[in-house]
Amino acid sequence: MPDSCIIINDLLLENGSTHFQIDTLLITGGTIFIFEVKNYEGDYYIENERWYSLLSRTEIKNPLLQLQRSETLLRGLLKEFGYHLPIKSHLIFINPGFQLYQAPINIPAVFPSQLKRFLEKLKNIPNAVKSRNPKLAEQLNARCLKENPYVWIPEFTYGQLRKGIICSTCTSFLAPFTQGYLKCGECGLKEKVDNAVLRCVKEFRVLFPDRKITTNAIVDWCGGIGSGKVVRGYWGEIMRKRGGGKLLITKHAKWKKK
Repeated sequence: MPDSCIIINDLLLENGSTHFQIDTLLITGGTIFIFEVKNYEGDYYIENERWYSLLSRTEIKNPLLQLQRSETLLRGLLKEFGYHLPIKSHLIFINPGFQLYQAPINIPAVFPSQLKRFLEKLKNIPNAVKSRNPKLAEQLNARCLKENPYVWIPEFTYGQLRKGIICSTCTSFLAPFTQGYLKCGECGLKEKVDNAVLRCVKEFRVLFPDRKITTNAIVDWCGGIGSGKVVRGYWGEIMRKRGGGKLLITKHAKWKKK
């Protein structure tokens, strides 16, 4: 991206009493892009504006509704700041194992095979520097909430909780399917082990903020599905090892996986 572009990740914002989250926001020239990033895997289809898993015929949440909601609330927030900039919204599907059938031709989505071309297109957007862009970024960052006020975690202990990897679609537990993949017995979702382990690390950090993140701890939290080798291999670039199997997060992935 050109140096004059401003990129903000993981924005949790508030418009009035309503909260909304934006995975990635890009300010370039006089336009704002918002990206909702999805890591869906498997075959899906759209029918009567509803989204379904092709394997199980189970309806899933329509990600377009979340994107449209975020755009509407962001537009209201920009108006409050005194900006009237155009907003372009896109769903970004990053998993090469994802396929969507019966999608409208004008759907605001970027599929895995289109990612490279889409990034090149963004780079080629005329980007006259706007003096107010940095100020807008500062205002958005200042309004970014550190924690979601509606997230409430009940009292529990580690031993009370069932260990394993939960399906991101229907919240059932995943089971080994083939080498490197897990599968949900309820909705049929298939997911790579490394992606599933990443989700489990995030869960572990939220549920047990006082516990140290170690290879053995994550393997146990995953119910033994992710071996120590898998955990260490996946976090090779974003975690560095410190004595005794302790792991420290050092940076984030370019596109957030969901």
